[in-house]
Amino acid sequence: MKLTRKALDLNWEEVKTKIVRFIKDYVEKAGAKGIVIGLSGGVDSSTAAALSAMAVGGNKVLGLILPEKETYNIGDMRHAEMVAKKFEIKKETVNITPVLEALHKTIPVFDPEDKLCNGNLKARTRMLYLYYYANKFNLIVCGSSDKSETMIGYFTKWGDIAADIAPLMDLYKTQVRELARYIGIPNEIVDKPPTPMLWPGQTAEEEIGIKYEILDLILYGLEHFMSNEEIAEQLGLEKELVEKVEKRWKMMEHKRRMPLTTKIQYRTVGFDFRLPYTQL
Repeated sequence: MKLTRKALDLNWEEVKTKIVRFIKDYVEKAGAKGIVIGLSGGVDSSTAAALSAMAVGGNKVLGLILPEKETYNIGDMRHAEMVAKKFEIKKETVNITPVLEALHKTIPVFDPEDKLCNGNLKARTRMLYLYYYANKFNLIVCGSSDKSETMIGYFTKWGDIAADIAPLMDLYKTQVRELARYIGIPNEIVDKPPTPMLWPGQTAEEEIGIKYEILDLILYGLEHFMSNEEIAEQLGLEKELVEKVEKRWKMMEHKRRMPLTTKIQYRTVGFDFRLPYTQL
């Protein structure tokens, strides 16, 4: 198997059709009235929102734009509103700064210098809003996590990863970008540096330490049981870099799983006692 960009090529019309069908089917079987999604102005959320609109109609999709003062970016706001307008998605903008400041004041061990803890708190606060709207209006929370970031654990547990459905989770970041172009997401959104917007100046590739174009090919090789040596040789990389990615992928398994329990009885919820999600 050759690790080239062509290895990640898919039939984008077929991918779009599958995802749209998946979203539509899930919403119908859940008996929900539509979808709520966090609109950040990034390529993942824009793509997930657009596909949701294609699945159930833009009038049944609510895009929540959740700015806060520390990471406020007028360009991201404009991009989120651009996507909402183009795909005729309902939108609502809610400033979550007051809630974050209240949390800071009421957490006894709050440390303003702890960037990671505070960033994760921000991601989980956004999810509070999404699920409140979902509960209030009988909506399905649509996540926008992609395969690259899910495999390496680049997300906040119970934060941006939390969702009822995650239609992009089997597409690497570079594949999401291609799908986004195919369905008409503006290039200025597709091409801008991804960021979780957890603190000022944060960019995903700088924090991960590798470009998505390379990361995705390494992960693709690992997914297809290629050895580290073979991946490194084909991509012209140091073996240590491939090993680092593999180690992170394996160490982050705990973030991808639901809570584990001790196997005691005949059938165990979430393990060997799973049921199809359909209204009776």
